[in-house]
Amino acid sequence: MAIPTNIKTLLSGDVVEWARIEFKETWNAEASLKSVCAFANDLDNWGGGYIVIGVAENEGQPVYPLKGVPVDKIDAYQKNILSKCKLIRPAYMPIVEIVDYENKNFIVLWCPGGDSRPYSSPKTMAKDNKERIHYIRKMSSTVEPSDDEEKDLFNLANRIPFDDRVNHQAEMSDLNITLIQNYLKEVKSSLYEKSKTGDFVEVCSNMNIISNLPEYTKPKNVGLMFFSMEPDRFFPYTQIDVVQFPEGLGGNYIIEQTFKGPIQQQLRDALQYISNTIITEKVVKHPDRAEADRFFNYPYAAIEEALSNAVYHRAYDEREPIEVRIENDWIEILSFPGPDRSVTMEGLKSYRVSNRRYRNRRIGDFLKELHLTEGRNTGFKKILDALEANGSPKPEFETDEARSYFITRLFVHEGFIEEKHGTENASTPNSTPNSTPNSTPNSTPLSSLTVDLMGLPLREQILVLITKNSSISKKKMTEILGVSMYVLKKELAVMSEEHVAEFVGFSRNGKWVVY
Repeated sequence: MAIPTNIKTLLSGDVVEWARIEFKETWNAEASLKSVCAFANDLDNWGGGYIVIGVAENEGQPVYPLKGVPVDKIDAYQKNILSKCKLIRPAYMPIVEIVDYENKNFIVLWCPGGDSRPYSSPKTMAKDNKERIHYIRKMSSTVEPSDDEEKDLFNLANRIPFDDRVNHQAEMSDLNITLIQNYLKEVKSSLYEKSKTGDFVEVCSNMNIISNLPEYTKPKNVGLMFFSMEPDRFFPYTQIDVVQFPEGLGGNYIIEQTFKGPIQQQLRDALQYISNTIITEKVVKHPDRAEADRFFNYPYAAIEEALSNAVYHRAYDEREPIEVRIENDWIEILSFPGPDRSVTMEGLKSYRVSNRRYRNRRIGDFLKELHLTEGRNTGFKKILDALEANGSPKPEFETDEARSYFITRLFVHEGFIEEKHGTENASTPNSTPNSTPNSTPNSTPLSSLTVDLMGLPLREQILVLITKNSSISKKKMTEILGVSMYVLKKELAVMSEEHVAEFVGFSRNGKWVVY
């Protein structure tokens, strides 16, 4: 990668401030490495800086005539720069370019602010040195930080979230002016008129979707996510996969649909697809009154909020898509990773969640402008309200201790379960907030089979039940075992795949077969 400016510009000081440039007559590893570290720490968010080797300096400005780097030293300098920069922790490497200017050679190190601050480098190059310093820039000097400055540096660590970082692999041409104009028009921004006649870079700068360095204009990640035609070029698997299992998890028939493109467009397209192909309304008339009962298998508002939250809160530096899994009796929306640790397991079970940290604030701002998400900490309430208004069971929210994933699970309205499976085998999901995929068998089961089941693994308990009653319904099994319908069906699907046991036939006339 080349540096984003040229040496003539650096020597003039007209574009890049003098405080962001350090001139060195020769490569001195001990002194220069400290400056590389200081620019990487970028305490004042200037955008890092440059080290120009081959130029003497006086009070921070170049001395003429320029000396340059002897040809026979260029290779040795480059190798030494590479080896010494490996001493910086965490790993950081500046961009190095050999420049020919006025018939002389120069080495330019571009040191942008790093994404893994704070950085440290050895205090000396002595072999027995073990002391490391978090060097910073103060005006035009590289210095050791004071206690307060070091505290500020640690507070700055990871302050720049992934969506607000500059993407060094992208170009301004990767931003699509039509997508930008469509967004500005939709949100009724005053920038819309300017975008039709004004400077493209200035419009992008006003939207804060590009870097602010005059010599280095690059898109930010959030700009590419919303205003690039192919954001998955920069963030692999930035997509929504909608997967239907008409025959259940163990079935052979699967319907898959993948939605790509700008994230707001893939979100809208996926929601439209679900609305058109999945959501169904049912009208139940009553002989004793004029008003009919109307309800949906799933309320659209709950799916919209759950999927929008997944787009908002997923990690775009992880190569995993958002997956919407649609089965006969529920919908799962899976995203990676899970919520922040400020969201507790107990809070998820009781639907009392207050997230104190947000992974993608910029993405959230754009989605809110487009009315695709609500305000902070309102998503759960909107889902619960939509389900309650529709008469649907309460949802389940699932993650693990490592917070490696997050699942929102919405259960079908019980009126549609009876229609699909018949009254005998109707399977209504457990709607209590304490029902989670990690539920354990209840200590007070509802069956006289308690003694036979005590201490057995879930699979063995299931085998006992279906051996004693080959026509037992799934709903009855959940009542006896004290587990959710999700847990039961997941285990049954595995048992079917492993050819242990399965249900043969249809609803009332079928039976369980143990192999």
